[in-house]
Amino acid sequence: MSSGPSRAAPLREAQLRAVAEAFEIPGRWRTSEPYGNGHINETLRVVFEVGGRPARYIQQRINRTVFREPERVVENIARVTAHLRAALARDGAVDPERRALELIPTREGRPVFVDATGEHWRTYRFIEGASSHEVVRSPGEACAVAEAFGRFQAQLGDLGGARLHETIPRFHHARDRFEALLRTASQDGHGRLSGCRRELDFVQARESWLDRLSAAQAAGALPERVVHNDTKLNNVLLDDASGEPVCIIDLDTVMPGLVLHDFGDMVRTATSPAPEDERDLSRVHARPELFAALVEGYLRGAGSFLLPAERAELAFSGRLVTLILAMRFLTDHLAGDRYFRIHRAGHNLDRCRVQLRLIDSLEQHGARLDELVESADARSRLLGGAAP
Repeated sequence: MSSGPSRAAPLREAQLRAVAEAFEIPGRWRTSEPYGNGHINETLRVVFEVGGRPARYIQQRINRTVFREPERVVENIARVTAHLRAALARDGAVDPERRALELIPTREGRPVFVDATGEHWRTYRFIEGASSHEVVRSPGEACAVAEAFGRFQAQLGDLGGARLHETIPRFHHARDRFEALLRTASQDGHGRLSGCRRELDFVQARESWLDRLSAAQAAGALPERVVHNDTKLNNVLLDDASGEPVCIIDLDTVMPGLVLHDFGDMVRTATSPAPEDERDLSRVHARPELFAALVEGYLRGAGSFLLPAERAELAFSGRLVTLILAMRFLTDHLAGDRYFRIHRAGHNLDRCRVQLRLIDSLEQHGARLDELVESADARSRLLGGAAP
């Protein structure tokens, strides 16, 4: 996996072992190997031997270019995971140890380890018998995943204490992303603008979308809640045997925000059969049946607290969040690929084009998607899943 210029240097085996052994893990260290395909942090699967048997953990080096205050990221995660485990215990959940991430403390009792080079590390207990997927395989799976994210929001609705840190300030602020794109395009520091003017024109033609949710929030119609902010399918672990959602992962961006950003990202990542970086754009299209499943599942998981104004914007949120991601990919392409990990030249531009093609398809299905929300909302209210 290639990376942008902001990536930290690879670690040698002795360094990997030293980092692994800095955490309160019993047994003898055996291996630390790359794991997964995340865009931001470097992730390792770490194996210790305990009593002749392997014990696995997930260890991550936090990207300090993206997360300028790593301690605050981990502080949020510690609060959120503790709250989720308490909720699971209160509800008598089956296999609670598999249903919420568990941070492993360092030998000094801290949630994060800072190595000699200033890099920040955290460790989770590995969740066995579960895995993530890149593409939704059926409407039933889409419904289950959306319900899991909705339930996640509901479980955090009574999180006490101070407001969570904004690990990336104004993360989903559409106007900010638009202005950043225009600044980067005007500078054209890597000479790439000529190859993506059509994409920039597409974004600019939809400028009227940018302030719709933020204006409603400012007016008090849309409340701030604790949300995930990165609700793609591969951030839900599914049980290898049953296929049911087990655990929500990748909590770096859990912070205050709008529930619509979470639902919109589900629409963005689950309604198309093509991967996020598909080059054959004929394969990219929104599937109304997948959208219907998302709405059904999400209202089942989160409907008890959603306000009418939040429900009313579910269809629009998919288009807006897809546009936000398109702007982020295009900005990173023009800036020299400094944020998202890339595998090939033009990778972020490919990602941007997929988002724009999906927006076009969502627009074509606009009236149908609105109808699906209305019918699902009516069913949810009949079943008592509506906030007062």
